[in-house]
Amino acid sequence: MRALKSYGIAAFLIIGVALWLGTGVLIQGGKGPILGEVTVVSALEKDGGPLTDVVQSSGLAKPVHHEEGANDPALSIAERAKFAEAETGTLRSVRTRTYTVQLMPLEITLRGHTSALASVNATARTSDIVRTMDVKEGQSVNIGDLICSLDNGTRQASVDQADAALSQTKAALDKARNDSKTNKALREKGLASINSAEGFATNLRAAEANFQAASVALRNREVELGNTEIRATVPGIIQRPLAEIGDLMGNGQSCATIVQLDPMIFVGAVPQVHVGLAKRGLKAEIRTITGEISDGVVNFVAVSADPATRSFAIEIEFKNPQRRILDGLTAEAVVNLGAVPAHLIAQSVMTLDPDGNIGVRAVEDSKVVFYKIRILKDTRDGIWVAGLPQSTDVIVLGQEYVTAGQIVAASPEE
Repeated sequence: MRALKSYGIAAFLIIGVALWLGTGVLIQGGKGPILGEVTVVSALEKDGGPLTDVVQSSGLAKPVHHEEGANDPALSIAERAKFAEAETGTLRSVRTRTYTVQLMPLEITLRGHTSALASVNATARTSDIVRTMDVKEGQSVNIGDLICSLDNGTRQASVDQADAALSQTKAALDKARNDSKTNKALREKGLASINSAEGFATNLRAAEANFQAASVALRNREVELGNTEIRATVPGIIQRPLAEIGDLMGNGQSCATIVQLDPMIFVGAVPQVHVGLAKRGLKAEIRTITGEISDGVVNFVAVSADPATRSFAIEIEFKNPQRRILDGLTAEAVVNLGAVPAHLIAQSVMTLDPDGNIGVRAVEDSKVVFYKIRILKDTRDGIWVAGLPQSTDVIVLGQEYVTAGQIVAASPEE
């Protein structure tokens, strides 16, 4: 008897829950909160049945209905606004901003490192003992600055001897000229024979040749003496190795290394996809890892690719007057390849059309139009895009409340 009572209570509860669920509303996924609303019974019996008849006869089922027009939540904001305008007879107000075409710099960024334009050895052109070292490591030098000097040995004496020989030949030349001039005067007066002119002319030519040879000998001795002073041939910074005082310096040996830091070279690589655009003479901006910035010009583009990376070597020469940019720093170069016409717009004016295409809504003759755009470049100042007319009145306020083809009341932004 107790079991029958329990079964009866369970059956009563099941029937009550079934009736309660039958009068409820079920939301089908993927159709939204309005279009997806159906009764539980209609979901179970699509074409009707005994459960449907029982629920409808009971009058407990909630009717499912949808509002139409401006209050239909199934519509988008723009569609509901369009219905509201039609019902009230007013136009939607929007604010516009005029964007005109501009020239967008076409740039590529290359990564590489800085390199000294040259690393030159201060080499000796004669042999002798190092007498003085006139620079220190890290010192800045200019062209002509003394780097080191060698012992001159007997070179000064040779210069003095050659100078004395030059003086003798100069005196002999002066005498020969005077003799030739005197002979000419005597011949003109008939006091000397005509044949005597040849002998005086020969002596004059010999004296001139001796004087020329003595002059050359003196210059050679002076050059040899000057070679004992080794001077900078390029501006730069002194680097090791440095010679020591007392070292025997041979012809062609170096007493110091000069690293030329102005101008400098940026060494990088151009991807093969952009190598056709890289040319000598293009302007570039160099930015080092230390924050230094300098302007440069492309002066070399390789014609053979690196076998490992398939990229092409490029060199950009740039000024470094303060010598603050050092050799071997990691750097990047922004190379200007020219310019292309585009529009610089604010990111906030971009939107999507019903098909998911990115673009902007604009106003032409009071009518809303949608332009699909192609993003070219993202910058701090805005987005560079292509696909707009030369001058476009883009909606900057209210673009989400209107649709293409809608008539609106547009006014420029303040």
